[in-house]
Amino acid sequence: MRGNDQQAYDRGTSLFSPDGRIYQVEYAREAVSRGAPSVGVRTQDGVVLAAQAQASSELMESESIEKLHKLDDHIGAASAGHVADARQLIDFARRMAQTNHLRYGEAIGVETLTKYITDHIQENTQRGGTRPYGAALLIGGIEGGVEGEDGTPRLFSADPSGTPHEWKATIIGGGREEIQGVLEDGWSEELTLEEGLKLVLRSLREHDEEIEADALSVASITVDDGYEAYEPEEIDELLAALGDE
Repeated sequence: MRGNDQQAYDRGTSLFSPDGRIYQVEYAREAVSRGAPSVGVRTQDGVVLAAQAQASSELMESESIEKLHKLDDHIGAASAGHVADARQLIDFARRMAQTNHLRYGEAIGVETLTKYITDHIQENTQRGGTRPYGAALLIGGIEGGVEGEDGTPRLFSADPSGTPHEWKATIIGGGREEIQGVLEDGWSEELTLEEGLKLVLRSLREHDEEIEADALSVASITVDDGYEAYEPEEIDELLAALGDE
């Protein structure tokens, strides 16, 4: 009987177990932790996002694994976990950003968009007939838009439970312990965008010493330039400079 009871809580997407846990949400978090890492760092000039692609075969083109996404001119996102689930969340976020433009004639705030996303994620933990998203997102951007002089860089995370957290620097996906340690040691309030790029790449190299440019996606979001993705050649130069240091 005890085994059957446990199985009932295990399969219920919206049931609490007697010890206050929702197992399906915990399994979704485990799916995220088994994925390749994505890292975000907030600097005084903007936000840096980087993600490692984890190809299942040497024959797969790593560029076909999308882990960095432009949500609006001033907001980007990095994902970890199930790529298909992440794509659904990215599409939802883009729709909300465009709806805000059409309805209010202005760019959506980073925090506002994050809360739209996390509310949507949370609904799937509370309704029958659905399962939690097996993906987590880092949402970074400029609060106040690209053209605002007082634009403020902000970085948020959204996990499979639908909980939003604001961060100075963080990681989602695998390798959390070693990467978060590098971020905690290297982050400061005075960090420039260039230093943020180095910190992100150094933290990913701590996780994988042999990481190469073609397995990485890097983007920055700044007040002046908005969302900008780096080309593989630029990433290769950054990694080479990091090696020289």
